[in-house]
Amino acid sequence: MKNILFLCVANSARSQMAEGLAREMFQDRARVYSAGSAPTSVNPYAVRVMAEIGIDLAGHTSISIHDIDVETMDLIITLCADEICPVVPGAAQHMHWPFADPASDDPALTDTDFLARFRTARDAIQKRLGEIDLSAS
Repeated sequence: MKNILFLCVANSARSQMAEGLAREMFQDRARVYSAGSAPTSVNPYAVRVMAEIGIDLAGHTSISIHDIDVETMDLIITLCADEICPVVPGAAQHMHWPFADPASDDPALTDTDFLARFRTARDAIQKRLGEIDLSAS
């Protein structure tokens, strides 16, 4: 069984959605984790858009990369785009998927705008997860 870690800065949206999606997709083939370099809390929009597809993130919490034993990971995927992603040395295979952060401080964005942004990120992550071959070394 492979160990997969998704990393971003806040561990609030992209990495949380990736964790939920990967746990669903790779149920009996991988142990899946997520973390951030500056964890905050799980974004309520991430919880909402994942619930739309039957994945419950309500019990998830944001955790620090320092709370993860990265030496046990087989695959580490960073999901940062404009911000500086955490760098994790080691033997694990590394992938970088530069997805834009769907969260924003822009006061002009509406609830509908945020839902659209989070759905776009969710769907893009789900598509990339479909390209992972867990049988590869």
